[in-house]
Amino acid sequence: IKVWIQMYTELTSRTSFLFAFIAAWLFLTISSDEDYYKLLGISKEAGTREIRQAFKKLALTMHPDKNPNDATAHEKFLKINRAYEVLKDEDLRKKYDKYGEKGLQDEQQGGRYESWNYYRYDFGIYDEDAEITTLDRGDFDAAVNSGEVWFVNFYFPRCSHCHDLAPTWREFAKEMDGVIRIGAVNCGDNGMLCRSKGINSYPSLYVFRAGMVRKYYGDRTKSSLTTFAMQFVKSKVTELWQGNVFSEIDRAFAERIGWLINFCTDTGGETSSKDGLVNVGWMDCSKQADLCDSFEITTSTTAVFPPGSSLAQKGSVLFIQSLDTKEIYAQVLQHLPDLEILTKSSFEVRLQINCVYLFAQVGKVDCITDSELCASLYIQKPCVAVFKGVGIHDFEIHHGKDVLYNVAAFAKESVNAHVTTLRPENFPSHEKEPWLVDFFAPWCPPCRALLPELRKASIQLFGQLKFGTLDCTVHETLCNMHNIHAYPTTVIFNKSSIHEYEGHHSADGILEFIEDLVNPVVVTLTPESFQELVKRRKSSETWMVDFYAPWCGPCQALLPEWRRMARMLSGIVNVGTVDCQKHHSFCQGEDVRAYPEIRLFPQNSNRREQYQSYNGWHRDAFSLKAWALSSLPRASVDLSPEDFKRKVLGGKDHWVLDFYAPWCGPCQQFAPEFEVLARMMKGTVRAGKVDCQAHHQTCQSAGIKAYPSVRFYPHLGTTRRDQGGEHINSRDATVIADILRQRLQQLALQGKSSKPKVSYNRSLMLTKAAFIKMTVKAILK
Repeated sequence: IKVWIQMYTELTSRTSFLFAFIAAWLFLTISSDEDYYKLLGISKEAGTREIRQAFKKLALTMHPDKNPNDATAHEKFLKINRAYEVLKDEDLRKKYDKYGEKGLQDEQQGGRYESWNYYRYDFGIYDEDAEITTLDRGDFDAAVNSGEVWFVNFYFPRCSHCHDLAPTWREFAKEMDGVIRIGAVNCGDNGMLCRSKGINSYPSLYVFRAGMVRKYYGDRTKSSLTTFAMQFVKSKVTELWQGNVFSEIDRAFAERIGWLINFCTDTGGETSSKDGLVNVGWMDCSKQADLCDSFEITTSTTAVFPPGSSLAQKGSVLFIQSLDTKEIYAQVLQHLPDLEILTKSSFEVRLQINCVYLFAQVGKVDCITDSELCASLYIQKPCVAVFKGVGIHDFEIHHGKDVLYNVAAFAKESVNAHVTTLRPENFPSHEKEPWLVDFFAPWCPPCRALLPELRKASIQLFGQLKFGTLDCTVHETLCNMHNIHAYPTTVIFNKSSIHEYEGHHSADGILEFIEDLVNPVVVTLTPESFQELVKRRKSSETWMVDFYAPWCGPCQALLPEWRRMARMLSGIVNVGTVDCQKHHSFCQGEDVRAYPEIRLFPQNSNRREQYQSYNGWHRDAFSLKAWALSSLPRASVDLSPEDFKRKVLGGKDHWVLDFYAPWCGPCQQFAPEFEVLARMMKGTVRAGKVDCQAHHQTCQSAGIKAYPSVRFYPHLGTTRRDQGGEHINSRDATVIADILRQRLQQLALQGKSSKPKVSYNRSLMLTKAAFIKMTVKAILK
């Protein structure tokens, strides 16, 4: 019977594996060798909103629910779903553009999809609303930091309250159009963005203005939303009368600013203000009759006085009879004087002052008339550029959306940043200082998303690294010389060394990459050092080694995750790489048959050449870290209710505990992180785990209401009575370890016999801030 059971178990296991393998193979076959852009019917320049709209249009017609008699409907829908999942994600999209489907072998998106009703009613609630701007990770920061007031609705597609709010939010957006910006963020598609903003419930409504963030807690009615929003609208409308009208107009004209004046012949009126374009005022003609007569006003009207205009000069003053704010605004814009036309002779003089200059169709430099000037700057089409005031060739071109908030944000960021537009004359070929060069194409959405992150990184690394961008659509020959075939490709030139950046499109990712170059955590192994460090490793050491080939797409995709994992496991597991193109014979001798090949050489092994191969689907840093830690002996201990009372509450050690439930997904994700913490604090603070499903009463007595919960139980010199311990609101091993060390320092200063009087919550916030500041300093150093 035992033999039969064993045979049945093995057969079942192998059959399950076979079915899983066949399913995976079929899925990869279905999703391979297809042009994702053609599948969705979009161009390579398409932004996230266009991608979502194109997918939704196809989903409503191609969904299997709508095609029950089509045996191929499921297969067809898998293809477009896979294309959508890849192209909407900036990082996956870059991998696909650079390596094709081969670069996505570890990313198995697209295998699941929703019902037809989901795509009809829940998918992209505000994508079709002209007054509501759908913001994504790539343009969110540019929008809310532009200086304009933004009221943003963070929603989730399946949230019923979000759908209840939608009609009101649309009406509110129409009401506020032209006054403030109304935005929406789909947290189903932008989970990382929403988590970074602390969004934990839906819908969440926030107002943003130039660094100020305010959450809305009021009633979700249009009138309440309007009242709340208007308190952030700062406008100045000046009442004009005999004593100030001429001095105010003269002062504005001297600064080349016009006036928009509302002449009221009834009982007064209201005028909205638009900062920066014109000064706005109103005059009560029932009280200032003679003054209104001098302006030839006989009825209520609104007039635009451009700088230098007068009633004597026919056509210079524009009288507007409309009472509609949008129409008044449009007519004011049309009547404003043209911007000064710069020529080659006046250009350098003007650039001595930091300023934004607009090229071609917007009227600063006419590139048809002054073609020589534009050609010298490699300006080939209408664009916006910021000149930094230190020479004609130190400028940066705007490649984002041609909307006011995006241009304004670009201008503010660029003036303070240190990013230069490169060309053959100033390309850093033989520079002594290190340069980070971003090779990009303006039509590439991931390229446009990376540019603001480069500006942020350039500020943090000013004086240590220079930043430049090279437009490969303009300088194709120069890009070909450096073997650039995909965009964006970011390279660091450090004298004779060249390093290609393969990390995430973020300022933090760039900083991490720089840190790895300065202080590498991954050991580059040769056949000799592999024998010395890995094969002859100490019994207490564990090694993880990535055997790769530089030409291999999945290998390139793995590199940033491999470095991130190495940082996470620093001091616990040694991490290395072997270049199998350079050491081909060695890799063959080690029986490496495919790339990348990830092997773990465990500690306390009787056979030093023994290893485990990684066969998981996911090759992200967290999955690899969890796999590595699972091979190590545990540093934490499981605690029973008796252990909790005797060792934690009544013992003489400091304890940090992880209260968890086996079925809890976040608990499973946190488990390897807690093991890292246990190793970091070994010898100082003991680490234990309490299973709240098995020991419900113990967790209830400790006040545990959510999983996982991390609690610190310091030894205070007496028998403990506080079963709840001190809550630590973090799931990051490094942050928790820093908090514990700070608390131990407090206890040492206060004396073991007295209970600390410092508020732990305040201590936690200060500690976390100090830790972040310390980390940034370490990276820059």
